[in-house]
Amino acid sequence: MIHYATRIIQLAALIGAISSAIYYLICWWSASVFLRRQTASRSRPALTEATPPISILKPLKGTDPEIYECLRSHCLQDYPEYEIIFGASDPNDPAIATVKRLQSEFPANRIQLIVCPKILGANIKVSNLAQMLPFARHDHLIVNDSDIRVESSYLRRVIAPLADPTVGMVTCLYRGVAAPSLGSRLEALGISTDFCAGVLAARQLEGGMRFGLGSTLAFRRGDVQLIGGFESFADYLADDYELGRRIADLGLKVELSDVVVETVLPPYSVHNFLQHQLRWSRAIRDARVRGYVGLIFTFGLMWSVVTVILANGARWSWELFASVSFLRLLVALVIGRVVLADRQLLRNLWLFPLRDLTAVAVWITSFAGHTVSWRGDNFHLRNGKLSRAAPR
Repeated sequence: MIHYATRIIQLAALIGAISSAIYYLICWWSASVFLRRQTASRSRPALTEATPPISILKPLKGTDPEIYECLRSHCLQDYPEYEIIFGASDPNDPAIATVKRLQSEFPANRIQLIVCPKILGANIKVSNLAQMLPFARHDHLIVNDSDIRVESSYLRRVIAPLADPTVGMVTCLYRGVAAPSLGSRLEALGISTDFCAGVLAARQLEGGMRFGLGSTLAFRRGDVQLIGGFESFADYLADDYELGRRIADLGLKVELSDVVVETVLPPYSVHNFLQHQLRWSRAIRDARVRGYVGLIFTFGLMWSVVTVILANGARWSWELFASVSFLRLLVALVIGRVVLADRQLLRNLWLFPLRDLTAVAVWITSFAGHTVSWRGDNFHLRNGKLSRAAPR
């Protein structure tokens, strides 16, 4: 009986290693398609550029690392007409001082600060957006997080696809800018080599995107009103995913921009990193359950190590381990260095084994509960919706 159980586990590990290798090839192919599209778009003759006026909505809660530099980058856009609307639920939120500093530095820019007193749902970010929207003057809207830093050409490049009436949303890939702490470096490594690889693979396999990324959500006011407004998903944790899915359900396309933005990461401790990964994982689990369960076939390092152990170090098992490791490294370099231009990738590459094995542990743990921690508050997560957990 033990012999048969060992053989079954060995077969499962072998299938897992091979499926992971296939997945890495799909990621490489998806990145190649994305890069070819970028090259083709840059080589086409420039057409008349549509530059509709834009309202940027930025909900705030607390301060992030380099928050001033991140918010300031939105005030330096090479774009003819846009406004920035900041919203906070707490009139004493420390981020408000940063907004007032920007208003003083850029008096010619239209920068509004809105205090959002109502709690329209468990997701305070979306609750704030619902209260900020009436103050927006323009029909083209961009929402992104307060830790996002952008280049001066950001608005021109992100808004351009919305000139096509069949496009309902534009979103962006992003790279993490890590603090020196171990948790922060593991987070950045995961973004550049795993998360964004998965986004590109999903886009290719599903024939397009049906979700958005919080790094950038560009859309039209009319479309968000058609899906019921921000209020309609104010209890959802994965608000970026939900907004993109609902706009796609209108029969509109979700486009992935060629712009790559930066997210400035906090100096996570290992505990903070694991807590954030668990929240992220449970959000994806509830939003895309089949795809999330399928991640078991992408943990190449774990499966190939188990294969070597169960095969008693047979030569073929080491060859499989080397092949899977090579493909995993190839994907990391293509996505991280070529697609995302992550300058920190090479110095963090030695953390690869720790990061990938941690991802397995987080994936397993994510099925063991429904509690998430977000910005200092604890919530229960059921079917993608949040409810506030009772204090301990």
